[in-house]
Amino acid sequence: MTDLVARKAALSARREELLTRLNAIRSDYGNGLPADFEEQAQQLENAEVLAEINRLAAEELTKVEEALFRIEQAMNALKKG
Repeated sequence: MTDLVARKAALSARREELLTRLNAIRSDYGNGLPADFEEQAQQLENAEVLAEINRLAAEELTKVEEALFRIEQAMNALKKG
């Protein structure tokens, strides 16, 4: 059971990191493009990379949340059993 508790804590911390990253990306997109043309060009170049980072973070978040759910189920089963 202590292994499950430790794993749950680690996954919960990772979940928070991913949520923070996703919120930062959304915030960056929400700011729009700067007025300076050179900065716009740089930001547009980075947009594709940001989109991929967003996709990967969202994918990992789904896996982490699924793992947390399974851990909760296992912990509940151990408490009952």
